[in-house]
Amino acid sequence: MNEALIKELKSTVGKQEKYIRGVLSLLEEGNTIPFIARYRKEMTRGMDEQEIKAIHDRFSYLQSLEKRKSEVLKRIDEQGLLTEQLEQDIMKQTVLNRVEDLYRPFKQKKKTRATEAKRKGLDGLARVILGQQAEDIESQAGNFINDEVLTPEEAIKGAQDIIAEEISDDPKYRSYILKVFKESADLTTRKKKNAEDQNGVFEMYYSYAEPIDKIVPHRVLAINRGENTGVLAVKFDYDNDRFKRYIGNQVLKEKSTTVSYMRAAIEDSLKRLIIPSIEREVRQNLTESSEKHAVHIFEENLKRLLLQPPLKDHVILGVDPAFRTGCKLAVINASGQFLYKGVIYPHPPQTKKDQARKMVLDIIADYGVTLLAIGNGTASRETELFISEIVNEENLDVQFIIVNEAGASVYSASDVAREEFPDFNVEERSAVSIARRVQDPLSELVKIDSKAIGIGQYQHDVNQKFLDESLSFVVETSVNQVGVNVNTASHILLQHVAGLSPAISRNIVKYREEQSAFKSREEIKKVPRLGDKTYEQCIGFLRVFEGEEPLDRTPIHPERYKETYQLLEFLGMERSDLGTVELVDAVEKLDLDQTAQDLEIGVPTLTDIIDSLKAPTRDIRDDYEVPMLKSDVLKMEDLKEGMKLSGTVRNVTDFGAFVDIGVKQDGLVHISKMTNKFIKHPMEVVSVGDIVDVTVTSVDSDKGRISLSMK
Repeated sequence: MNEALIKELKSTVGKQEKYIRGVLSLLEEGNTIPFIARYRKEMTRGMDEQEIKAIHDRFSYLQSLEKRKSEVLKRIDEQGLLTEQLEQDIMKQTVLNRVEDLYRPFKQKKKTRATEAKRKGLDGLARVILGQQAEDIESQAGNFINDEVLTPEEAIKGAQDIIAEEISDDPKYRSYILKVFKESADLTTRKKKNAEDQNGVFEMYYSYAEPIDKIVPHRVLAINRGENTGVLAVKFDYDNDRFKRYIGNQVLKEKSTTVSYMRAAIEDSLKRLIIPSIEREVRQNLTESSEKHAVHIFEENLKRLLLQPPLKDHVILGVDPAFRTGCKLAVINASGQFLYKGVIYPHPPQTKKDQARKMVLDIIADYGVTLLAIGNGTASRETELFISEIVNEENLDVQFIIVNEAGASVYSASDVAREEFPDFNVEERSAVSIARRVQDPLSELVKIDSKAIGIGQYQHDVNQKFLDESLSFVVETSVNQVGVNVNTASHILLQHVAGLSPAISRNIVKYREEQSAFKSREEIKKVPRLGDKTYEQCIGFLRVFEGEEPLDRTPIHPERYKETYQLLEFLGMERSDLGTVELVDAVEKLDLDQTAQDLEIGVPTLTDIIDSLKAPTRDIRDDYEVPMLKSDVLKMEDLKEGMKLSGTVRNVTDFGAFVDIGVKQDGLVHISKMTNKFIKHPMEVVSVGDIVDVTVTSVDSDKGRISLSMK
């Protein structure tokens, strides 16, 4: 293992070398990140999935960097130009762009103005000008006239092109200018002439300037979008004279006789070569850091959405609201199985309200519905009002909830939905999805492209490959932290379990359908193509709740069943005692260090085993707030300044949080209205799914804007 890379990793990720080596060796052996985080804590000192991924990503970057350094050194050496100092300078770089800067003078260039000038025989004249001692350059330039260089002026211009490129290739100049540029340049924007921006989306950027070291990520992405849509022109404002003076001080000699030619070459080098390259790098760096920030926000929002507590033990009537085509209905039982579908027309243009009312009451009575889930799309509030009237007038013992249906239409038209409900139309599938989102958000949301769920900022403006990979990691982490019931999970959910591919996930479902439910984790080994390594990686995250072995219900890995049996025997307990008060009392009295030593396992592993024995079927989602259920409805017209309400956080952005308070439009709590203390980001205070108390500060019915405060 490359020791230099280990030391570099230690300085960037802040972990001890021993545990960095542990992570890298486990990854090299083909272990998945969720498996390492959960079942190899002794080797990683309890690093979580994000920390392990950070080591993996940084190590991959450093490996690519080392490979590029080797390529560069080899190519310079082949030219006979590699010095010991240059080699040292290249080897100590930690950023790929700086390696490329050092390689630039030696790089075999494509056709440029300088290479063409050299081909025409003007390098000698360039040396004369660079020497800065020659008299009467115009007459000397006459010596370089040939079939392709027709005048002294043309010869001088070619020589200056050569000098400009040599100045541009010097990494010292680039390094200085990049540093000063980042520290002092402004990013400026203006509206392009005749550009269309009908809704004034980019109005604040029509004439705008901000230092690049101060600009925040969401403004960078907004400016990028404005530029890409043809509304904004983007430039940098910087002190070019400072750069000219700096280079001049480095290259101009006292009593130079060619100073005017040198100054022209310096100016050309800056304008044509150096500054455009620096601007591209700065824009790229701004964009990449802003994208990382935006994706992080999306990751955190998605994680909280996926980990929303399921509303268990409910028979749910899902409602996909609409006007013209009617509200689609779907009933699912407490285990998520589909029971009934239908459609009602309580709204214009058909307005069959009495018929719809009778149908809803019959469905509630016939299927024992205990909760109604209403999508928040078109006609949502009208449908909510209709449902609340039925609930209150009939004094029904049921409640309803408004469900964020973003992405439901994407699911409904997907291959997954067609496979689940081949005889349903799109809207009917949507109603089932809305109901299941309440009952088990994680199992349902994994079926939908995460980008379609609608929680984040500028998800369409960031690098899509990076976004997809990041969100897939969040989904995988969430699924494995919760665990999966192998006897009820869809193949879509199963393929997010550590080690399971889509093909093996389908094989698990097929085996289950053909052989009936799995009775033990051991039986899962019989699934076709599920080999020993796959079994090792996935099995701790798969649960068998109705099986023969009580430990199969827990997150305890079968590789530790032997030690678990020994622990139970030592405590005088049976496997049937899992979760009992007696067992909890017994393990609370254990000396962890001594017990771990006796069992020949690490304390972190013992701690996880004990936690699983105390609460064998614990769901980490139970730590989060349960979604708000309602029995009445609120309209925007009901809102008054100073009114105090409770609401659910639907989305968190850089500038605030959008809160569903039960009216058609979510209200915005600006970051300045979240707390009395200073915070850098709303996520320091709230997350998606949180239930928060808010005060209405203003209502703009015409623009559909509601301002809220949490202070």
